[in-house]
Amino acid sequence: MAPPRQNVKMTLPLSLGRYHISEEYGFLLPNPLKELPDHYSPWMEIANKLPHLIESHQLRAHVNKMPLLDCQFLTSYRARRLAHLVLSCITMGYVWQEGDRQPEQVLPRSLALPLVEVSRNLGLPPILVHADLVLTNWTKRDPAGFLSIQNLETIISFPGGESLRGFVLVTALVEKAAVPGIKALVQATHAILQPSQDALLQALQQLRLSIQAITGTLGQMHDYVDPDIFYAVIRIFLSGWKDNPAMPAGLTYEGVSQEPLQYSGGSAAQSTALHAFDEFLGVRHGSESADFLHSMRDYMPPSHKAFVEEIRSAPPLREHVLSSAHGHLRTAYNQCLQALADLRSYHLNMVTKYLITAAAKAKSGKLNALPGPPQALEDRGTGGTAVLRFLKSVRDKTLEAILHPRG
Repeated sequence: MAPPRQNVKMTLPLSLGRYHISEEYGFLLPNPLKELPDHYSPWMEIANKLPHLIESHQLRAHVNKMPLLDCQFLTSYRARRLAHLVLSCITMGYVWQEGDRQPEQVLPRSLALPLVEVSRNLGLPPILVHADLVLTNWTKRDPAGFLSIQNLETIISFPGGESLRGFVLVTALVEKAAVPGIKALVQATHAILQPSQDALLQALQQLRLSIQAITGTLGQMHDYVDPDIFYAVIRIFLSGWKDNPAMPAGLTYEGVSQEPLQYSGGSAAQSTALHAFDEFLGVRHGSESADFLHSMRDYMPPSHKAFVEEIRSAPPLREHVLSSAHGHLRTAYNQCLQALADLRSYHLNMVTKYLITAAAKAKSGKLNALPGPPQALEDRGTGGTAVLRFLKSVRDKTLEAILHPRG
């Protein structure tokens, strides 16, 4: 379970910059690099052809010939983030090139050693995470233009064409929609300490609007991501080797460990914003869900995880609201919780469409034109959870936090 909230006063002032969170882009990495130094061209040549190499079943052969490269020329933080994106995407393709019926059990040394070294340097696990696929994997077509799906492109791709592009970029725009909410957490925390009721009300209103904007942005998935392609083509490349029946022992990282290692796949639960919102609003999840969510914090950049922990140790909003005679404050707090529950209900409906309904369609044999869908994770999320039960629990615990009138 998640550890109990500590009665520790946070160091002031709480600021986004201290946690490498951008005022403009939030948890998205601002202006990600698109190219690594020339020394790493063998990685980039494979990564830039990843969809073709996977679809033509040639990726493993290319990786097996890849030289072992030294990581010493990855001198900047952005270069290390791009290297992690590149190496982890190649890893997912290598393991799942033949689907979940023939996963590769051993990651060759030339891939395993640099991936693990870069991962240790960044404080990330050696697998594709949300911080790679979404936070580091976007670039503007027109640098002066807006952050819109028409003006965005992925840096590294997988099979899935426009649906893969849509999945990554809509998720990036969801992260952008969370930025006013993240700023509101900082403003609200300061307002509780000052204290300023008006500033706190304003921050709670901004948080509610941001959560509602996240829900609206998430709805763009329907326009850009085909459920059948997501289920049968894309999903496998987000799957990990923990709680995955296709790889019960895990993956052996050659030259790193003689024993197989287990890591969860990419998951929306690795997005920092909702963790921060839950901690701020005082939402307490059931033990099974809390255990999984807490484990997902180890899949975030360490500075982002530290931000969540800082929000956790801040003066608790819920207690402040309960002790306040200010009725508007309770209303604003409840509206934030309702918006968060609505977002989770919407996410639940989306998962039903993209996973459960698509799985039923695949079983009926109506996806004949596509590769065979993964069998092992049929009713599970890419993070390995029994996804509907998990999402319902998380949504219901959010609703339970709503404060009802004193009877």
